[in-house]
Amino acid sequence: MEITEFVETLRLDGGLLADAADEAGPDAPVPTCPDWRMRDLVRHVGTVHRWVTGIVTEPQEQRRPFPELPELADDELVPWLREGHHHLVLALHTAPADLRTWTFLPAPSPLAFWARRQAHETSVHRADAQQAAGVALTPLPARFAADGIDELLRGFHAGDRSRVRPETPGTLRLRADDTPAPSGRCTSRPTARRARSGTTRPSRRTPPRTARSRARPRSCTSRCGTACRGTA
Repeated sequence: MEITEFVETLRLDGGLLADAADEAGPDAPVPTCPDWRMRDLVRHVGTVHRWVTGIVTEPQEQRRPFPELPELADDELVPWLREGHHHLVLALHTAPADLRTWTFLPAPSPLAFWARRQAHETSVHRADAQQAAGVALTPLPARFAADGIDELLRGFHAGDRSRVRPETPGTLRLRADDTPAPSGRCTSRPTARRARSGTTRPSRRTPPRTARSRARPRSCTSRCGTACRGTA
């Protein structure tokens, strides 16, 4: 997907998120985030948006400290959310293609990284807000949903911080059947460590390796459409 497509998705989903937050009210529980009320979701998303806006508009090589969540009156929450979302969309839309700033996952460029990451971040929380409001979920475009799965597997779960680790080596093959996106294969080969008895046991410390392939596999360990997207 192109940077402009991610920014447009961010623009649309941010507006839908704010609409759902307004309809649900600040005390509405968020089913997908059991410890949160709507005000918690709004404060989180609005703070993330402002944090990333600073990273884009004030480039730096090191991670920008994440700000404290603000204390806001209930009637200030949604306007504050809309304001931060607007500034983020504007920052990404006007940022130079050769932007150099901090990121935390591999990407073609920092601008591509932040446009993609914030599109998915906002999309997921838009779905949270719509469920809290009890309204129908706005469908995700198939290509965008497939890209979210790609970011989850090749980005987050390929890193050392991921807690998704099998006890034994295995391969999970994914193929979307509603988009021409490449298929993927996620292989976990835990590093063997020597036990006192002389046998080897798998280590859970080694990140899984995920590869994309345009070849259509003959069979799949797991097969589903991108409508069952499970990214965060």
